[in-house]
Amino acid sequence: MKRRSFLSKINNLVIYILLTLAVSGVVVASIVLIDYLRKEEIKRIELFATALKYQQEEIIEDPIILDLLLQISKTNNTIPVIVTDKYKKPIGLQKNIPDDVLNDDKKMLALLRKMESSYKPIELQMPEGNNQYVFYTNSDLLNNLRYSPYILGSLILAYIFFSFWFLRTIKKTDEGYVWAGLAKETAHQIGTPLSSMIGWIEILRMENENSEGVKEIENDINRLKTISERFSKIGSVPELNDLNINETLQQNFDYLKSRISKKVIFRLIQPSEQILVPHNRILVSWVMENIVKNAVDAMKGEGRLEVELYEKNKFTIIDFKDTGAGLTNYQARNAFKPGYSTKKRGWGLGLSLAKRVIKEYHNGDIKIAQTDVGKGSTFRIMMKNS
Repeated sequence: MKRRSFLSKINNLVIYILLTLAVSGVVVASIVLIDYLRKEEIKRIELFATALKYQQEEIIEDPIILDLLLQISKTNNTIPVIVTDKYKKPIGLQKNIPDDVLNDDKKMLALLRKMESSYKPIELQMPEGNNQYVFYTNSDLLNNLRYSPYILGSLILAYIFFSFWFLRTIKKTDEGYVWAGLAKETAHQIGTPLSSMIGWIEILRMENENSEGVKEIENDINRLKTISERFSKIGSVPELNDLNINETLQQNFDYLKSRISKKVIFRLIQPSEQILVPHNRILVSWVMENIVKNAVDAMKGEGRLEVELYEKNKFTIIDFKDTGAGLTNYQARNAFKPGYSTKKRGWGLGLSLAKRVIKEYHNGDIKIAQTDVGKGSTFRIMMKNS
């Protein structure tokens, strides 16, 4: 079981690394693409500035080249550009600037400062020292694309997490059907020899009605019938009745006390008044029995087991406190998972089925309230009062 858990951890780690690399690759590729687009915009602005310079200087007489330069200056329909004099005051040459900025000197000045903080303005060497500056910044498209890698990465992660959650839910549902089918098959298999044993008990009673052995065997047969009924109810919605939880607990206490090791000091603490809790007595008794047997195993048949029943905030609480080996943090986290067991022998079904009985069938909760390695553990059942 530990080996399987270790291999499962390795597989999860590999999957996590691969997913991280995949998402990181998408994000990095997007960032590289956006950087490439940014550099292309810078080249377009540099070409625009060159064309603007030659147009203003009028040093090229070829009409074809002049027309080409004019077309270059007109191709910029997305990148905001402001041309200023050598004192960095706008001279009326600008492109792709909002009207509200054009008509407001303060907004224009703020935009120039923003442009200068983003990119160093391009200086145009003009005759007689009347140099000009071309201020520019990213286009709206490029600004919007800056966030796309992170949005894309988040969407991919969300899709992956949703897929894992969906697959895990399906897996849990399938596991539930498997456990339910196994429980019902177990009940069916127990029922066959049980019927035969009941018949033999009737024959033995006819021979010696007051035999102590016959009475003990009959008690055990009745117990087997209870166990069979418990298994048969797994997978079916049980009927919940307002029953006295004190009585349910007392019956289990009396039965288990006579069958566990005499070296275990078994103590029951419960209030004198009745506590009515909607529950199925057969299934809840099974949960109690399972916890008690696990506690006895943890104490290796020698120690102190205290069971306390009390009410708190409209909940009925039953604490099972033992002086056993206790659990590590890892063991406590996995104690209720199907297939996990701290024992060398065992399928790890008891506590997982107990959690299902309390949480799914009774809308309550079962958990490890406290545990210390070498000192013991406290298991807690919580159910709502009537």
